[in-house]
Amino acid sequence: MELADPLDGLEAHPWASTSHAYGSAEAIPDLLRALTDTDTDAAASDEALSELYGSLLHQGTVYAASAEAAPFLAGIAAAGHRTADVLALLGGMAESEDEHGVAPGRVRAAVAGQLTVLLPLLSDDDPAVRRAAAWAVSHTRTPGTVLPALRARWAKETEPDVRAEVLAGISRLDPRHGAAEAASVLDPSQSAVVRLAAVFACLDAGAPWNESLQAAMLSLLPADCLRSEFDFERGEPLAAVVEALLDRDDEPTREAAFALVRAALRDGRAEVRSEGLWAADRACMLSRSAARHLVESLRAAALDEAAVLRMASLLERLAGAAEPAADVLVPLAGRNPDQEDDHADRALAALVRVAPDRAAPLLAAGLGRRPRALDAATGRWGAKSGRWGTESGPWEAVSAAFPYHVGLLDAVRRRLSRPATLGGNEPAQLCALLAGWGAEAAAALPELSAAIPHLPGPACRALASVAADCAPSDRAVAVAALRAAARRGVLAAAKALDDLTDDPALLLGCLEQELGGGGWDVSDAAGIAAGLGSRAAVLAPLLRGALSDPGTCTTRALDTDTALAEALWRVTGDPDPAVAVLASVFDRAAQSQWTRWSVARAARATALLGPAGRSLTARLEAALDDPAQAPAAVLALVAVSDPAALDHAALASAALASAEADADPTGACDALEALGGAALNADHLSRLAALADGDARVIRSGVEPHIIRQDEAFRARAMTLLTTFRQTTES
Repeated sequence: MELADPLDGLEAHPWASTSHAYGSAEAIPDLLRALTDTDTDAAASDEALSELYGSLLHQGTVYAASAEAAPFLAGIAAAGHRTADVLALLGGMAESEDEHGVAPGRVRAAVAGQLTVLLPLLSDDDPAVRRAAAWAVSHTRTPGTVLPALRARWAKETEPDVRAEVLAGISRLDPRHGAAEAASVLDPSQSAVVRLAAVFACLDAGAPWNESLQAAMLSLLPADCLRSEFDFERGEPLAAVVEALLDRDDEPTREAAFALVRAALRDGRAEVRSEGLWAADRACMLSRSAARHLVESLRAAALDEAAVLRMASLLERLAGAAEPAADVLVPLAGRNPDQEDDHADRALAALVRVAPDRAAPLLAAGLGRRPRALDAATGRWGAKSGRWGTESGPWEAVSAAFPYHVGLLDAVRRRLSRPATLGGNEPAQLCALLAGWGAEAAAALPELSAAIPHLPGPACRALASVAADCAPSDRAVAVAALRAAARRGVLAAAKALDDLTDDPALLLGCLEQELGGGGWDVSDAAGIAAGLGSRAAVLAPLLRGALSDPGTCTTRALDTDTALAEALWRVTGDPDPAVAVLASVFDRAAQSQWTRWSVARAARATALLGPAGRSLTARLEAALDDPAQAPAAVLALVAVSDPAALDHAALASAALASAEADADPTGACDALEALGGAALNADHLSRLAALADGDARVIRSGVEPHIIRQDEAFRARAMTLLTTFRQTTES
């Protein structure tokens, strides 16, 4: 039977008024024609397919045009034009749950509507087509239609890659049946790619992880060559298995996961050790106890420079927990200190976090040639100190956590003595290092003073930190340098001068210039003014004048207005203007899906108002439904509301839910602390205990180098709260 033209009816669709990732879908017909035109060369066909992916399945997102294109794509595949490739696109569209501008499930339903065309491709002569067809049809989530076809294919299929994809499809639609089929193909006589699919089928069905599965997984190593090109989330099979086991969060299965990683790390084959390292990385990001179980095996796997480099990033993130492996870093970290050496720099950056005392002299020897290590020594230590600082947000003062070292001090002074030659982040990093040492860095005051014209912000902040506890004579040197710069209008110098002398005269003048100019740093200036309190009352008109246009809904405008509202409250003591501004921020933020964190910041500012912010209660309550906003909303509601009017149990649940969802775990701790132990019932305490004591990391997202550190800080905070609350309950 002759197939109908796959492009019949193409012109009848309103493509110009249908949207995809880049707006109007008016170009989609030409792209579809390029796939079917026999005169189109391979390069043009590849480009058309690539553009269809980018438009209809952009980074995993589907659109209205995706649904409209599905029937034509199915027809193109059935007609034999780039069949496997087009099936892969259809399967990705059906799989997606990231839908933009289209009703939920509509794209998947559009693909499912083509099953009468797609299912026959399970019997195509080309194994690549059969494989892609199995993957695509299983994502339509129509087991009643698709499962019988997949089971029939499973019974007769002999090609290993196709069998693996058919088994994965069966498991996707019917996990229990998939696990039953998987159990029959775990035997070593079966193809490795099918056995790997069977391991995943058992995991997906929640089957107990037994010795047979453990042995099967170990026998499949190295497994990267067996991965499915369709399954991006399992692109590293061993790491994916370890993640699935750790997600079960029980001790026997956790130990099985660690045993897999240890075996891989100690394997005699370099490619298996490499897969073991990726799995160890995944394990440490998910499990709080992983480092303790794996660090010795990591140390054993560091057999050469390449291996040390592959694990350096993980060791750096583990910090002190990886100290037993510090010795594998030292030789490479100390190599060629007088030369640029990226490998040595990466090893030294890890050593800085793992064993800072051992890293300090090596950093001194290579300073100026080890940017990664300097960043590790400065950018990742300490806690926030005030609101004034860089354009990226509050300045983070470096604590003394990185050890003082006289040789490193001398090296920093030498670098700072030539400030005009410094570039990139180094000026701020050097100054931050000195700031962290406080009075121990007093010898560097002359260099810091001389650097002010070149590095005003970093040098002034460091001067204030170093001079704060210095001898009077040293303090006088810093004050003189800061006063001279403040008179030239350097805001950072004026702020540092006020910190040291409690004399805000020059600072007020600088703030007047900053606020009056309406520049990029209005938010920072407002934060400094807020810190001055009533001493900055003269700035109130300028603060009001710096407020955004009421129709502006950008994140920056909303956050700046929040900072200005807080400043107005602190400098005038009159809550009414601040309440009006914050109400505007809440209302404008409600108009955009991209401003959820602006709401959280506005809620925290509202908390500062106390009962004076009670009129904002309804807006705060609306924020409780968003896990990212809930902790700040709870904090504010506790501050502004009549305690008798609060549902303390519900607020505690909202805060805990935020932490459990990894939305704002740190904010959740603030909210729980504000609520107090009396607000928590037995269930709340149990949930908090799971967050504090559990093996699974609570913080799993964010900037990767900081996730482990942030989770450990959260864990310590949650444990402190739990102990306090339990004592409250017992008393």
